[in-house]
Amino acid sequence: MPDTDEFLGVMIADVARLLRTAFDRRVRKLGLTRAQWLVLTRVHRRPGASQSELAELMEVEKASAGRMIDRLEAKGWVVRRAQDGDRRVKRVYLTPEAERVHKRIWRIAEVTVDDALANFSAQEGAQLRKLLARVKQNLVVVVDGNGQAKNGAAARSKPVPRHTRPANGQANGRHHGRAAP
Repeated sequence: MPDTDEFLGVMIADVARLLRTAFDRRVRKLGLTRAQWLVLTRVHRRPGASQSELAELMEVEKASAGRMIDRLEAKGWVVRRAQDGDRRVKRVYLTPEAERVHKRIWRIAEVTVDDALANFSAQEGAQLRKLLARVKQNLVVVVDGNGQAKNGAAARSKPVPRHTRPANGQANGRHHGRAAP
C-alpha cells in the first residue's frame, strides 16, 4: 500500500490546513475568528451573495451561515438587502469598515503565502500556481455547478493526455499511488 502522504489529495488538504492555521494565528491579532474572516472573504469575493450561496461557499449549513452573518451584522461589518423581486432573499454586502478590515486580512494572506513559498524561485511559484489552476479546471469539469459529481464513466471516457499518464500506463491515475483516492 502506498504512503498516503504521497496522495495528491492528502498533500493539498494538508497544505490548505497548514495555510489556514498559520493565517488564523495571524488574523487572531486583529481580533478575528476563522468564521469571521471566512465570511468576510467570501462576501468580498461575491458581493451580494445570498445566505444560501454563502453557506455553500463556506461549506456550512444555512443556519450556521445565518448565525455568522448575524454576528457580523451586529458588528456593523455586513448588511443584508432584500433582493429585487423577491424580498424573502437577502443579499449580503460588506460595509466600508469591513472593506478596510478585508484589506488588512489580504495583506496577512499575502505574507502567509510568501512564507509558504519562501524557498521557491519566482518561476517555481508561478509554475505551482499554473499547475494548481489546471487541477482546479479539471475538477470544475468533474463537478457541476451544484456540487454534485458528474457521471464518473463520462468523465473517465476522455483520453488522458500522454504527459499526465503515470509511467505504469494507467490512464485514470487511480493505481499509481500519486493521485487522490
